[in-house]
Amino acid sequence: MKHGSLIAIVKEDGCLEMRYHHINEKNEFMTGICYSKPEILQSGKLRLFEEWQWTCKDNSKGTSIIEEL
Repeated sequence: MKHGSLIAIVKEDGCLEMRYHHINEKNEFMTGICYSKPEILQSGKLRLFEEWQWTCKDNSKGTSIIEEL
């Protein structure tokens, strides 16, 4: 990724609704949406359960788990 940004709002249930865009290494615009459910671990660190979808090109979608180290 050459440049991009991510913005989010916190919903009433504590989940995040996000939008993102960036310019990739091929100078293509990429855009997407993501819904993220945060979990605070016993260690105090954060884990996010995410469902995302590209809103460009093939509109592919998937899930991710992101955990703070």
